[in-house]
Amino acid sequence: MKMSDFSKLIKTRLTFLVVFSASISYLIGCKVNGSVNWFDWAKLIVGGFLVTSAANCFNEIIEKDLDKLMKRTMDRPMPSGRMTTGQGLVLGLFMGIAGTYLLGSLNLTTGYLSVFSVLLYAFAYTPLKRKSPIAVFVGAIPGALPPLIGYVAAQPNGHIDSIALILFGIQFVWQFPHFWAIAWVLDDDYKLAGFRLLPSGKRDLTSAIVTFIFTLILVPVSLLPTLYGYGGYYVGGVSLLCSLVFLYQAFNLMRTLEISAARKLMFGSFFYLPVVQLMFLFDFLGK
Repeated sequence: MKMSDFSKLIKTRLTFLVVFSASISYLIGCKVNGSVNWFDWAKLIVGGFLVTSAANCFNEIIEKDLDKLMKRTMDRPMPSGRMTTGQGLVLGLFMGIAGTYLLGSLNLTTGYLSVFSVLLYAFAYTPLKRKSPIAVFVGAIPGALPPLIGYVAAQPNGHIDSIALILFGIQFVWQFPHFWAIAWVLDDDYKLAGFRLLPSGKRDLTSAIVTFIFTLILVPVSLLPTLYGYGGYYVGGVSLLCSLVFLYQAFNLMRTLEISAARKLMFGSFFYLPVVQLMFLFDFLGK
């Protein structure tokens, strides 16, 4: 199998974003305990990469016939015929078991959360995509678990505290404008496979308003680290600025209903999350 096919199978860019989010939260969790265990950090990186890759692999096995219908996915290894579903299943199971073992060796809570994330993403979110826009809500849960998993991995007893919940909450709310911006841009392609991801099921004012509302909710949620005293004014100021820019992009989509505005919101979401998370880390480490 070519590396390019493996990269498409595991959705490399998405996988790296997940691992990045978990690793930042791990370092925040280590600050609470006083020191960083770099060996455990490496296990989190490798384990998180394997588990996320497995979830994406299972997703593509289930959606193989649907991927054949969409332009952006028809060249993936399974729908294109370069890999069989049996080969994909063996590879997915190997990565899932190995990744879960590594994450579970950090503490049991990390292992359980990882298994829950894979199951929810592959076997709940994936089939729901063709049935109802509620799929986005279901998908936002495993999508927001990486920072929670990363933080919990740094706690010897796997304890979930308010910092962990804040990290989860920021990424959970962020998921909605992120998902819907992508769904707006790719709606024509998604319809070929029968996917229903926009709030109203189509590109209209209702979908844009709902997207704007969730982006508005993100403004106070992003300030929770400062409001609870875990972060200072630097993370609060940067988070507020990023949230307002993000909100303006969502407002522009609501005003114009144009694909170009949704594309700007989509790229804005790619920048928003790592900037806010990194600022939380740097501000937290400086306390």
